[in-house]
Amino acid sequence: MKGTVGELGEFGLIRELTSRLTTTPAVRIGPGDDAAVVAAPDRRVVASTDLLLEGRHFRRDWSTAYDVGRKAAAQNLADIAAMGAVPTALLLGLVVPADLPVTWPTELMDGIRDECQVAGAAVVGGDVVRGDTITVAITALGDLRNHEPVTRAGARPGDVVAVTGWLGWSAAGHAVLSRGFRSPRAFVEAHRRPEPPYHAGPAAAGLGATAMTDVSDGLVADLGHIAEASKVRIDVRSAAIDIPTQMSDIGQAVGVDPLTWVLGGGEDHAIVATFPPDVKLPARWRVIGEVLHCSVSGLRPRASALPQVTVDGAPWDKGGWDHFGDIEDAQ
Repeated sequence: MKGTVGELGEFGLIRELTSRLTTTPAVRIGPGDDAAVVAAPDRRVVASTDLLLEGRHFRRDWSTAYDVGRKAAAQNLADIAAMGAVPTALLLGLVVPADLPVTWPTELMDGIRDECQVAGAAVVGGDVVRGDTITVAITALGDLRNHEPVTRAGARPGDVVAVTGWLGWSAAGHAVLSRGFRSPRAFVEAHRRPEPPYHAGPAAAGLGATAMTDVSDGLVADLGHIAEASKVRIDVRSAAIDIPTQMSDIGQAVGVDPLTWVLGGGEDHAIVATFPPDVKLPARWRVIGEVLHCSVSGLRPRASALPQVTVDGAPWDKGGWDHFGDIEDAQ
């Protein structure tokens, strides 16, 4: 499609975007009315929202609009799965400049739609407005299907810590892109289009997970959220985490210990959970640590009583994403 967003106009853009969408049985009323109606058989709705700002969270010279759409949807739908819920619907808020080619938002919508289909959800509505900086706002909804939500607050001493999905791949891809390269392609694509294991969240709830989250800010940082909410300490065994040979090669080439990416890199949206020690986990889950009482001998006196995450028994403070920390290249 030729032309710009300004030439197409607000309602023309909305028509073009909604014409690309598919639906699911959960959608009773989709785009086109004052609001959408989505079935909620459980009578509870799980909801999550995120913002992606051009220059801060994505770069158009690194990622296509389709890539940005897949990533924007994935990071929100992963939050739904991490509560033990099944994703059902997604709402899009989009800010774009008037001189943006129409192909950019339409390809963005294609990416969002396709990622929703992977997770079993559908885009049900949203809004578009004019602005100077491209901003993508996503709200995702989910259904617990009569199960209790798995929060960050249920980890207990004696539980094991297990993870499913990729760790450090997006951070390694970011390092490659930051140096002007586009390969190894698998890691670059992992940064552009994360692949959350959506099925793993509800499955973990069914297995009896006591606490759970997705890895968006970094493994240690996100386990820190569980440790704080549960008032426990979590120790990660670095030897239990597999580091692919190609990731090690990238680390050697750029002078970075790949373990830093695995423990501190975010945006892979793997699922990490704690389970009772007697739970038999499927092969897709890797046990990487254990939950301990807060007070542990050998740590600094003031730190020993605080909820925290350690790696091989020692504090770890390298990496982890903070939106109000130092400004870095767009993720």
